Amino acid sequence: MKFRILVPVLFLLFNCSDKDDSVKPLLSYVPENAFLIVKIEDHNAFKNTIENNEFLSALSPSNTFERIRKKVEYLKYLSPKSESILALTETTDSRFEFLYVTDNTADLVNLDSIQNKSVESLKFANSTFDKYTVENVSFYTLITSQKVIISSSKLLLEQLDGAAATKLPETLQKLYNITGKNKPASIFINLNTGNRLLSNIFKEESEIKTSGFSDWIALDVNNTSKSLNLSGVSIANDQTWNYIDLLANTRPTTNTTASFAPSQADAILSYTFDDYTVFAKNRELSSGVVSPVDPPMNSVEEIGIIYIKDEKAVVLNTYGAEGISEYLNNQKKGVIEYQGLEILNLEKNDFLNNRFSPVVKGFKTNFCVLLKDAFIFTETEAVLKTIIRDYKNASTYSKTSVFKTLNDVIAKESSILFVSNSGNITKILENDFSVEFSNDLKKVKLSQFGLAAQTIADRNFYHTNLVIQKINPKISSTKSATNLFTVDFDSDLVTNPQFVTNHITKRKEIIAQDENNVLYLISTNGKILWKKQLSGMLQGKVKQVDIFKNGRLQLAFTTNNQFLVLDRNGKEVTKFTKTYEGGNLNPLAVFDYDKKKNYRFVVTQGEKTFMYDSKATIVKGFKYTKAEQPIIAAPKHIVINYKDFLVFKLKDGSLKLLSRVGDVRTAVSEKIDFSENEVFRYKNKFSVTDKKGVLHQVDLNGKVTKTNFNLSNDHGMAATDNTLVLMNDNILTIKGKKIELELGVYSKPQVFYINNKIYVSVTDLQNEKVYLYDSQAKPIKNFPVNGSSIIDLGDLENNKTLELVAKENGKTLVVHKI
Repeated sequence: MKFRILVPVLFLLFNCSDKDDSVKPLLSYVPENAFLIVKIEDHNAFKNTIENNEFLSALSPSNTFERIRKKVEYLKYLSPKSESILALTETTDSRFEFLYVTDNTADLVNLDSIQNKSVESLKFANSTFDKYTVENVSFYTLITSQKVIISSSKLLLEQLDGAAATKLPETLQKLYNITGKNKPASIFINLNTGNRLLSNIFKEESEIKTSGFSDWIALDVNNTSKSLNLSGVSIANDQTWNYIDLLANTRPTTNTTASFAPSQADAILSYTFDDYTVFAKNRELSSGVVSPVDPPMNSVEEIGIIYIKDEKAVVLNTYGAEGISEYLNNQKKGVIEYQGLEILNLEKNDFLNNRFSPVVKGFKTNFCVLLKDAFIFTETEAVLKTIIRDYKNASTYSKTSVFKTLNDVIAKESSILFVSNSGNITKILENDFSVEFSNDLKKVKLSQFGLAAQTIADRNFYHTNLVIQKINPKISSTKSATNLFTVDFDSDLVTNPQFVTNHITKRKEIIAQDENNVLYLISTNGKILWKKQLSGMLQGKVKQVDIFKNGRLQLAFTTNNQFLVLDRNGKEVTKFTKTYEGGNLNPLAVFDYDKKKNYRFVVTQGEKTFMYDSKATIVKGFKYTKAEQPIIAAPKHIVINYKDFLVFKLKDGSLKLLSRVGDVRTAVSEKIDFSENEVFRYKNKFSVTDKKGVLHQVDLNGKVTKTNFNLSNDHGMAATDNTLVLMNDNILTIKGKKIELELGVYSKPQVFYINNKIYVSVTDLQNEKVYLYDSQAKPIKNFPVNGSSIIDLGDLENNKTLELVAKENGKTLVVHKI
């Protein structure tokens, strides 16, 4: 089932500015095939609500909205003094037309200020119609002794003239009798004929239908400019079965699905009932299918659906999980341990379809986990891990600004509840919307609005509330870093995942490699774009270059015995594929001295140095082709006082500071027992630590200054010009400020400079936690987050919002949004 609760919402999005029901005599003028009626109690209040509503204003770029606006534009020239009705109907040529009826008063129509207008009289049978053309928009009027009838269609007036009064549906009359009186307007929708409206919105093969949900629904328009707020009731016909009858004779309970959904969910849909046996009997009456008796479902009180990108999860919330838990354990074919919980891999995947259709259908229950008394089912392992991760991190949908904004204005217990960011509806129903309508929606910025629709069963009535309201981002209580997506691999990852830039979209993608030396490129959405088998493991980080100077980026790196450059599709740039006998290569160094893409690719192997240009040929002018001792790290290019230095660390403790051509630029006489840390430029000096934790700083004259920090042998160091970061045991020091972390095994610190701000990261590899601080040693809010490797930090979608990527539990890559 695709969002039966969305049905009223779809009407509201494109029609609520135009329709309403009237008093009993006025209703008799409405054509029998009208599927939407608006009763307007206060014309000016209704007009002001529509014109000043923020959500409806946001819809104005839509062609659909503009067509409707033009159809009823004549309403702005009317000034009725009493109730009126506006009806939407379908003519024989499948066009939508409008009919408006109100009392006849002398000053009803005011066209005095309009220059571009004309009026002509038309005769039909025994009546005379007036055709008004105002600003190139035509409408027709028929005046009786008591009423004025206005329509966008001459045919509608001709059919109405002389016809007997319309026989009102009994359900519609009931709803009229219970609608609010002190509201600007009330909307009445015939859901059994509403499919006509949706035919222009959805594809022919779409499952989205309004028929079968209930008969008529009535909604009062509440007067507010900040939100679109509609409340009312719906009634199902006693003679026929409707979808909403699944919840007949039940009472709603608290909706909990949002408290299990991850913060990045697109939407949640929740069904609740106080008696499962009544629900099961209703389901049997609707489908004629008896629910299986095993396992006993009597404790189920909520069925929830979580929408995450193009996947779903189903929640069964219970007040007692023992019976279902025992059944599922007998149906498992495997168990996956994850964050202290058991994920069951189930043998039978039709478990939910057989017991809960049509609420759940076509869903494969491949995986399940128990959280409190709620069973969470998914089709993929990755989605279930995302749910578990956010649940444990207290980053659930219930704490998002979308849900919290809407939760303040809806009832806390609903028989049916749907909540979403309005912009996400397009994503969820992407395969159902027609191409034309989908393209039309892209013109509208709806992401700033939240949408909630709820139905509450109450004897023979169903109370309905619809709210579309601007999201208040300040009330979110989710963690500042939330899980964006995860990617699961068949083998353990052996390199730290890294962001790279897609030169086409300007967004970030991710490079990672597994233990089988397979290299992966992963998209912004967590999809594997390609994978490539390499001969060995990556050495260090991948470099991005533009060797052809055409804006197209390549990936350059070394493995144990190869130097490779790959294009965006993972194909080798052939002339750069070079193999080195004996292997044992250091990470690749890439120098771009003048930022003109005249690259120097530096491959080091033992004592040898190979420097290539952008044509993959050896740079003949470079002299330092053989070092005095084995080179123990990738050389670095450091600029101090506008002078270029190529920095080499040698096995005997020599620090070589060379010019571009490989001559010694600054001689360093002292030997340094290098730690595993790089050489950095700090305070305009070449700065590196030794194994005893002494900081050695070399100035441009080769003078060495030493500072003893008494660090352990495996300490970590990173630096920028003015920021020194040290990691020693569980003490992180940033600019001299010490932070005592939990006991653990910590990675080397990393320093990122992004959007004019410094971030410092370190990972507890033992406890799998990632910490993030600013340059003042202040923690970024709500860190640490899960992660088991050194991270990379970047702007994934090029929107000034940061994301980080890390490994998690060996075979999983996780991306957190900050």
